[in-house]
Amino acid sequence: MTERIKKGLLAYGLSPAPTETLNHYCEYLLEQNKVMNLTAITEPAQVADLHMLDSAALLTVSELAGKSVIDVGTGAGFPGLVLKILEPTIQLTLLDSLGKRVAWLAEVAPKLGLSDVTCIHGRGEEQALLPDFRDHYDVAISRAVADLGLLAELCLPFVKVGGQFLAMKSGDCQEELNRAEHAITLLGGRLLPLATYQIPGTDVIRRVVLIEKVSPTPKGYPRRFARMKKSPL
Repeated sequence: MTERIKKGLLAYGLSPAPTETLNHYCEYLLEQNKVMNLTAITEPAQVADLHMLDSAALLTVSELAGKSVIDVGTGAGFPGLVLKILEPTIQLTLLDSLGKRVAWLAEVAPKLGLSDVTCIHGRGEEQALLPDFRDHYDVAISRAVADLGLLAELCLPFVKVGGQFLAMKSGDCQEELNRAEHAITLLGGRLLPLATYQIPGTDVIRRVVLIEKVSPTPKGYPRRFARMKKSPL
């Protein structure tokens, strides 16, 4: 697993120096997964490819050094914690609605030698309404499996004008992107060119939807989650 991660980082043009830390993260994840549902992927090589290296790809499409970043719906810490390991200057907030996951992340971050990581148990649609979070971050990121329009409503309110929202998607996401264009514009965003990458050592193609925040998100957004699901923008 260590060699797989190292080769993948080099293929991206990233420093392989944090390889051992990422390997430890894999080990902690798989050990905790025995007692808590953190990932459906349990084969070490696939964890390296589909979690660690997939997350690392964001550093090849956007400059995150020194920026405040919120990972919305982080789950077991992807992509946020991987990015923090690779770029320690990131000021990272991990947000998830499941308290047990958040407690584990708060425990594992110091074990990995990481500081300036804030772990928050909360729902995105509620947290984004709070003054200390709304229009606060340079970058919002999400690898959540949800429709892009819904993700935009959850994530763009966190981003300050001039910042970015990065949504990690499958290689075949054009139809979803077309549906989300109205929502993105309404919420104060502007689509930038898509970034496409291949996870090193695999045939898996992914895309990153890059959205620039060009104006404040109007009041009233995000709506309650049930409303978002029932009446997409």
